[in-house]
Amino acid sequence: MIIPRTIRRFQDRRTHRNGPWAALFEAYGGDEVVSLDCETTSLDVNRAEILSIGAVRIQGTKVKTSDRLDLRLKPPQSLSGESIKVHKIRASDLSDGIEIEEAMDLLLNFIGNRPILGYYVNYDIRVIDKFLRPVYGFGLPNKAIELSHVYHDIIKWKHVGGDIDLRFDTIASKLDIPIIQRHTALGDAITVALMYVRLKHGQAPVSTH
Repeated sequence: MIIPRTIRRFQDRRTHRNGPWAALFEAYGGDEVVSLDCETTSLDVNRAEILSIGAVRIQGTKVKTSDRLDLRLKPPQSLSGESIKVHKIRASDLSDGIEIEEAMDLLLNFIGNRPILGYYVNYDIRVIDKFLRPVYGFGLPNKAIELSHVYHDIIKWKHVGGDIDLRFDTIASKLDIPIIQRHTALGDAITVALMYVRLKHGQAPVSTH
């Protein structure tokens, strides 16, 4: 039986509220958002293994590019020629990669209980949860913000009928945001962060170093 994420989050919060990761389950009261992206071996969550993780914090109109996470993991045996064509990551590029357990620990400490932003963010969360839950006993409890939904909800009032193109490259073009290192985890995370700031604040994002 597939348990809905909301029910699992409630169960996880009840189980871990007094544990070492209790802070993750507290309501977030700050003003930061974390833009997150993963590069994986497959778009099928059940088969996907994580190759790299990129994340950057956003505070108001500032994309804090110096406050970022850029992780490469050890190459999985499932790394194939087909997946390499998409993300251009070869096994040799991951020769100094870290173990998945270390990556999960670094990720949890970087995100904390901040909301997680992404493009098709639920896919990234589901893949992370697949590796997080066996080790920690819980999935990411954070609020998720889907960039394409934010874009759709903001611009739909400017369109009368017709479909809205929600492709990554189209959204970036419409918002006049440069695409940074496409199909790299950190590049996509920063690009999504810049698009989010433009959508929420209607002005050119400020990048801090």
